[in-house]
Amino acid sequence: MSILKVDRVTKRFGGLVAVNDVTMEIQKGEILGLIGPNGAGKTTLTNLISGVHLVSEGKIVFEDTDITLIPAHKRCKLGIARTFQIARPLKNLTVVENIMIGGLFGKGENLKTGRKSALELCKGIELKKPDETLDRITVLDIKKMEIARAMATNPKILFLDEVMSGLNMDETRDMIHTVRKIRDTGVTICIIEHVMSVIRELTERVIVLDRGEIIAEGPYSEVSMQHNVISAYLGEDA
Repeated sequence: MSILKVDRVTKRFGGLVAVNDVTMEIQKGEILGLIGPNGAGKTTLTNLISGVHLVSEGKIVFEDTDITLIPAHKRCKLGIARTFQIARPLKNLTVVENIMIGGLFGKGENLKTGRKSALELCKGIELKKPDETLDRITVLDIKKMEIARAMATNPKILFLDEVMSGLNMDETRDMIHTVRKIRDTGVTICIIEHVMSVIRELTERVIVLDRGEIIAEGPYSEVSMQHNVISAYLGEDA
């Protein structure tokens, strides 16, 4: 059963077509991988789904609701959350205060309930220093904090944009465990990632974008062997 449908979506920035006639579905409860070379349109597509940008053409439906023209904050309240490729924490706040922002603005919680919810998220996502400032925690913990802040909005679907970048092998294993724990709570996940070992281990299905178009879809073990996918990453002579 699909939770989100993208129907013939195109996004133009002037003369540049960043996403071209994309049709796809995300199934409820799955971990979907969205992959492709740099500049393929992965983040732009995520921006269109989350409401950062509006589509030039096409339609986006979330749980039978047409959200094509709905602003980002209302999509968030419906249950769509995302992290960003570049972390955007508020450096003058503690870990738990950063997470509280998601609940305060995403769910309308007050300070008391917001802090309680944020501390519960810290425990669930294994953030052990909730009252530390950001200059005293690791890159892994900053990334977990970003995920927890998105989770504080109580999402039904969560888009993760390159959360493994900059992590060492042990930290990557930790993050894989974290993503699985989130999915096990019932949250559908779409992960944009360049670390193919992560995609291979985490996802049930992948969609491959190149130059704004879907060029392949299916299990990673099958998609990764397709000539057009290899060519997109390595060039036509690969």
